[in-house]
Amino acid sequence: MKNTIVETSNVKNFLGALTALDRRGAVEACMVVVDGEPGLGKTTTLSRWVAQTGSVYVRAQVGWDYGWFINTLLREMSIHPPRSKEERYERLLKELSERAARADFEGRTFGLVIDECDLVSTRPAIMEAIRGISDIQFLPTILVGMGKLRENLRRFPQIESRAPRKVRFLPATLEDTASIIAARCEVPVASDLVEFVWKVSRGFNREILEAIAHIERFGFRIEPGPEGVTLKDMAGQVIMNDRTTGTPVMIPRAA
Repeated sequence: MKNTIVETSNVKNFLGALTALDRRGAVEACMVVVDGEPGLGKTTTLSRWVAQTGSVYVRAQVGWDYGWFINTLLREMSIHPPRSKEERYERLLKELSERAARADFEGRTFGLVIDECDLVSTRPAIMEAIRGISDIQFLPTILVGMGKLRENLRRFPQIESRAPRKVRFLPATLEDTASIIAARCEVPVASDLVEFVWKVSRGFNREILEAIAHIERFGFRIEPGPEGVTLKDMAGQVIMNDRTTGTPVMIPRAA
C-alpha cells in the first residue's frame, strides 16, 4: 500500500480552519477543536501535520493532572523537567516561544496538538493550563477528541470562546473513498468495487484501508482487466471485518 497523503474533504476542512486561524482578528482566538468518531482519520491527519510543521503533539492520558501534563509537554520537546513547578512552567513557555519564533522566521505554522482531549476536558486545572499557554504565546492549539469534547468545553466559556473554529470529521464520501483507493492501492480498482467498499465501510478510513489491503493481495494474484479489480472478480472474497461484530465482510457471490 502506498504511503500517500490524500486530501479528503475532512483534511481540506481541517486545513481550511488553520488558514482561517492565521487570518483571525482576535489573537487570543487561537484554538481549533477537531472531533469525530474513531476511525475517520483524525489522528493520522494531525500526526502528519505535526510532522510537516514541526509542531508539538501529545496524547492525553486518563490519569493526567497539571504536573503530569506539563512534564509530558517538556519531555515531548526533549527537555528534562526542572525541579520546581515555576521553573517547569517558565522553561515550557520559553521553549514554545523559541520554536514559534523559529517557525515564523521560516514561514511555517507551529502549534500544539492535544489528542484524546476528551479525557481531560472536564478538569479545570488542565484546561486552564492549556488556555494559559495558548493565551501567553497566542499559539495555535488544536484540541482533538470525539463526541464529548464540544459539550465539555461549554463548561469553560473562556476556553470555548477561544475556539470558534470547529472541524467535525465525517465519514468519507464516495468521492473521498475513490480518491483514497486511487492514491493508496497498488493495483487498479474498478468503480463498482470502489462503491461497494464505500457502502460496507460506511466511510470509515480504517475499514477503507483494510479493504485496500485485501484488494491488493487479491489483485497481485490475477491479471486485472482494463477497469481494474472488479466486484465480480472478488466475489466470495473477504473485503474487511465489521467493526461492530468483528465478523468478516464478504463480497456476495451473486454480485
